[in-house]
Amino acid sequence: MRRLPVVTLAVALGIVLGVGTYTFIYARGASYLSNDPEACRNCHVMQGQFDAWVKSSHAAVAVCNDCHAPHALVPKYATKATNGFWHSFAFTTGWFPDEIQITERNRRVTEGACFPCHADVVSAMPIEGTSAALCLNCHASVGHLR
Repeated sequence: MRRLPVVTLAVALGIVLGVGTYTFIYARGASYLSNDPEACRNCHVMQGQFDAWVKSSHAAVAVCNDCHAPHALVPKYATKATNGFWHSFAFTTGWFPDEIQITERNRRVTEGACFPCHADVVSAMPIEGTSAALCLNCHASVGHLR
């Protein structure tokens, strides 16, 4: 009877790895490790955002990761992993709003991404009492012109 917990653990681990591998392959998970904007429209709900980005001024100078992921290597892939997990969970369960909404954490990431490219403009802005310029308050549709 001592083998039962080990066998149960092995079976459970096998199921988790099998389902995880299948999901990763089915959802084209490897494409999310790239900088290719095409990966962002693997999910049909992102087609509108992709089409809007293609028409925007940022399409010529920035890809999705430039605005939606931190620029440092470890935070970038930590964000991609976290978002990948939650996106796959939401799409698998159907628990997502009809209109995609940015999370507060991802909004902060996006806000931070504006500064490296627009430092010359942002540095001249007097912003009292805030740690960030909150660019998206006025420029919400810049990357996804509608």
